[in-house]
Amino acid sequence: MASKTTLNAKNLEALCAERLAQLLIEVCTGNEAAKRKLRLALAGAQSPREAAREITKRLTSIARARSFITWRNRKALVTDLETQRRTIVEQIAPADPDEALALMWRFMALATPVFERCDDSSGTVIGIFHQACADLGQFAEKVRPDPQALAGTVLDALQDNGYGQYDGLIGIMAPALGDAGLAALKSMTEELGRPPVPVPPKDQWKAVGWGPGGTTYEHEMRARERASTVAMALKDIADAQGDVDGFIAQYDPKTRKVPQIAAEIAQRLLAAGRAGEALGFLERAELGGGLRVPLAWQDIRLQTLQTLQTLQTLEALEALGHGEEAQAFRWECFERTLSDSYLRAYLKRLPDFDDIEAEDRAMAHAVAYPSLLHALQFFLDWPALDRAAELLLARYDEIDGDHYEYLAPAAEALSERHPLAATLVLRAMIDFTLTRTRAKRYRYAAEHLVSCARLARDIPDFGAFETHDAYVARLKEAHGRKFGFWSLTAA
Repeated sequence: MASKTTLNAKNLEALCAERLAQLLIEVCTGNEAAKRKLRLALAGAQSPREAAREITKRLTSIARARSFITWRNRKALVTDLETQRRTIVEQIAPADPDEALALMWRFMALATPVFERCDDSSGTVIGIFHQACADLGQFAEKVRPDPQALAGTVLDALQDNGYGQYDGLIGIMAPALGDAGLAALKSMTEELGRPPVPVPPKDQWKAVGWGPGGTTYEHEMRARERASTVAMALKDIADAQGDVDGFIAQYDPKTRKVPQIAAEIAQRLLAAGRAGEALGFLERAELGGGLRVPLAWQDIRLQTLQTLQTLQTLEALEALGHGEEAQAFRWECFERTLSDSYLRAYLKRLPDFDDIEAEDRAMAHAVAYPSLLHALQFFLDWPALDRAAELLLARYDEIDGDHYEYLAPAAEALSERHPLAATLVLRAMIDFTLTRTRAKRYRYAAEHLVSCARLARDIPDFGAFETHDAYVARLKEAHGRKFGFWSLTAA
């Protein structure tokens, strides 16, 4: 049992409010970051609107600052930014989503002035802005602002993306924009790209760079930046609309032959069921005699060839009247790949009620599939969240925390109905990050730990697994000296 002098919330509760207040004032003396946290807490205790006013004041102050921030004093900035972002998410958004959305746009507007005076060689600061960008999408989906107005705001933001803070914004905002907003954004983007950038009189040209091609002038740089913004935006819009041809149209015929670009195009064509066209783009790619063939090109070419072979086999069997053999082949493809499309096609052709038994058989096969991640993705896509949770609890030791691209969406999908399974997924990512000392992931791992604490309240019985407190205690014992991580958990 912990000593009564151990620093924890329970022991501090024994102190009277007056004594705690005195101690907080003493601790905050000379500590501006702690003072700001207390001011935010006091403002939030009055009302979300007061908290919003306090955040607005702080954001304005950060935007006006001019002192350069090196890696030595970057931690204070990171803590400050993360405190403001979290307060918007945790205190403002639940009570007033509209205000939270407006504040998060103001927060994102800090990126350019911050990066102009900040050394972010570790990538920590840009990570905060990328998370804030994701928060924007969640808020916008709740608020549902006018699609036309939102499209204009998104396009304005993309024109101020010099540090990559708005990368992925269109995909993030697609649910809130909807079909009407995406169409409006496409029209606005095309209109932006039509008029040329004004060229000043030659005696007013401003040189901004020099290279093998000669001098680069300011108006030329602006033209390139705008052309790049327009092209990238139109590609992202095409992806959001599922418009493969629109995506392809953003590349000229010569660029489409670059292996990496050909692979991106083929990947989208393959997903759209146009495997033949995908192979055509891949085969026309100019690989070069002595160049190493990109892995992305090799992978997508193999997938395309396998898909074409499967489609041709099925078409041949159906054309020859061998329906049973075609069904057997579909089942074989499902067993081998866990592709839900093959299973759906197989079940669709079964008599009534036979499909129920076949689906149960498919679920059992997926549970025992050698690759845990493939099985998990199948259950999420189907969807069969109960099965996904059972899989994770049964095969917890196989979860590879390095595969956050699978695990983060899984944790989110499972958190409401299956908090224990979601917790195990989050723990796997935390354990991997700390065991391998992946400092760039510390911020995400800290957020995962906070999520685990929240989920623990909804888990009546951890069964054979550690309770949240026991898990945190083990983390501190094994990784207590990783101060970069623990400082983020306290932010």
